[in-house]
Amino acid sequence: MRKVGGLAAIAACLVLTGCDEEADPDLAPSSAPVSQAAFTGVKKLTVDGKSVNVSCAGTLEKGKPVVILLHGGGDALDKFASLQETLGKKNRVCSYDRLGAGGSSQPDGPQTFETTGKVLTGVIGQLAADSPVVLAGHSLGGLIAARYAPEHQDKVKGLVLMDATSPTQNADLTKEIPADATGDAADLRAQTMAVFKGESPEKLVVTDADVKSAGAIPVEVIKHGQEYLAQLPQYGPGLERAWTEGQQKWLGISSRAKLTVAKNSGHYIYVDQPDLAVQEIEDVAARAAG
Repeated sequence: MRKVGGLAAIAACLVLTGCDEEADPDLAPSSAPVSQAAFTGVKKLTVDGKSVNVSCAGTLEKGKPVVILLHGGGDALDKFASLQETLGKKNRVCSYDRLGAGGSSQPDGPQTFETTGKVLTGVIGQLAADSPVVLAGHSLGGLIAARYAPEHQDKVKGLVLMDATSPTQNADLTKEIPADATGDAADLRAQTMAVFKGESPEKLVVTDADVKSAGAIPVEVIKHGQEYLAQLPQYGPGLERAWTEGQQKWLGISSRAKLTVAKNSGHYIYVDQPDLAVQEIEDVAARAAG
């Protein structure tokens, strides 16, 4: 079992949230030339004056979606190296470091859902050319993907949410761990609330929001099966229940959404059960192409 201190560090990644923004015409995905979008390996893009570190594998094929991987809070694109290599055998797949993560520029100040979404729009515009996109996000990355898709249905044609942060994580946390909690629970609450306020490398300020519909795009929601949150004394079982409810809420994003439990996985599903992650991403990509 993990120590509670380790749980607190993981939970600080889980509770980060995503973007809910209107499309910006200055950063619209305006069909980058295929010759520029088809590179393999690591490359620096310039998005709204910032350097964004990206990595791509696989062949860019007309009509087939580009899979874009979004990492969790506190991680970077290198965490996806093995997953990207495997997916690249059948699909065009790219990952990127958000501002404040990995090899990308630091944000100028606190980030909002809107600014995080604008960077994603700029990345898609340079990596996907005229191709549709499938977003596959883990934790914070899943939340960003899920908040982004409803406002960009013209481009995003599929979603895979790997233990994505709950759309109501703020409310979930404050309900399950009260302000008068002590010990490890109090530490976890304080650390998480600091992250909510933007005290993380990405400086993303967190708020809850309702789940919006992205229409009838294929969506796979994958939830962890090993209940590591329950390790927190007294409040852990409540946190696990709230997390499960959060995953179920994501099903409202599409009439074609499905929930799968990764029975042998903790939070890092694509590390603990990579075959399952690959299977679900490839399935959504195939349906998005059809």
